[in-house]
Amino acid sequence: METKLNMIYWKGDKFWVGKLLEHPEIMTQGETLEELEENMKDAYLLMTMEDVPENHEVKEFALKL
Repeated sequence: METKLNMIYWKGDKFWVGKLLEHPEIMTQGETLEELEENMKDAYLLMTMEDVPENHEVKEFALKL
């Protein structure tokens, strides 16, 4: 399964800093843009999949509001 997310990022005093637009509570940093992206992937998985076992299943469903 592939999830596409949008990261807003900027250069701080020392590190690149970024946060996910879809999950603004997920924020991280890196010395390079590549490291920032890897750290963001790790932070996303940690925040969203921390309690999910490796042998999980995924099911797509529709929700009418």
